[in-house]
Parts: sequence; structure tokens; C-alpha cells
Amino acid sequence: MKRYSSLLFIVFLGVIAINACQTAEEKEYDTRWMGQQMKEILDNIEDQFGGFDQAMMETGYRYNELYWAGQDENWGYAEYQIDKIISSMERGFVRRPDREASSKQFVDQAYPALRSTIENEDKEAFNEEFVGFASSCNTCHAMEDVPFIQNIIPEKRTTLVKY
Repeated sequence: MKRYSSLLFIVFLGVIAINACQTAEEKEYDTRWMGQQMKEILDNIEDQFGGFDQAMMETGYRYNELYWAGQDENWGYAEYQIDKIISSMERGFVRRPDREASSKQFVDQAYPALRSTIENEDKEAFNEEFVGFASSCNTCHAMEDVPFIQNIIPEKRTTLVKY
């Protein structure tokens, strides 16, 4: 919670600095939504950041892109996506540190194992390891009391990126 509060405080100070640096010619920003008291301001900023669901929305998109990058043997794109999955999750941990414990098996085992197959540019190993990767996602979901969210191996390409 301390990391999260620090981040919110930094954002709050940034908003104050932006408003303080405005000249008369610049557009004024409407910050009424933030509130008046520090607790109200921090609560409203926290609400705007969202919870871990924001990290999971990005992760879901990148999960699909990662799978198809592996199928196309576009290893640079696969590496990019798997690293973005981890960075998205790390940002989510700042907002919701309690989620980090459940994802430990994913971050410490599934991620490095799949990343290794990407570095080795081995499609067969990638496909085998991706099954474990998906399973690790589902393990975390079960630990977070959302077992109804089940990752599967993508069956249909939905990407807008040309490979």
C-alpha cells in the first residue's frame, strides 16, 4: 500500500505543478473531479488508475499477440509481448500489491520458461511451454478467487498487426 500511496502522491504533485505553471494564455484544467481534501483527492486519483483489472486487460491483449507471434515465428515480436506482459503486471502490483503473491509462480517460473523458448527461437518448445504458461495464468486466477476466468490457447487470430 505504501508504494501505491507514494505513486498517487507523485501524480497529485504533478497535477498541482501543472496548474501552478500555467500562464494566463494557457487553458485552465478542471480539477474539480479530484476533490478538496487530501484523502478525497487521493481516493479519486486511485479510482482513476483502476485496479488490477487494467493490467489484466492489457495482459489479455498481449497474451493473444504473444501466441500468434510464436506461431509465426516472429521472435522479436514475441519477446516484445512477453516483456510487456510482465511490465503491465508490475505496474498492476504497484496499484494492487496484494495480487503479487498469487502471481509469483507465473513470474518466477512460467514467464522465464516461455521467454527461454522465444530466445531459442524454438516453435515446438514454444507451443509446449505456452500450454504451461496458460495454465499458470489460470492458477493465479483461481488463487485470486476468479477461477471462472480461464485462459485458453487462442484459436482465432484477432491481431491488427501485420506479421
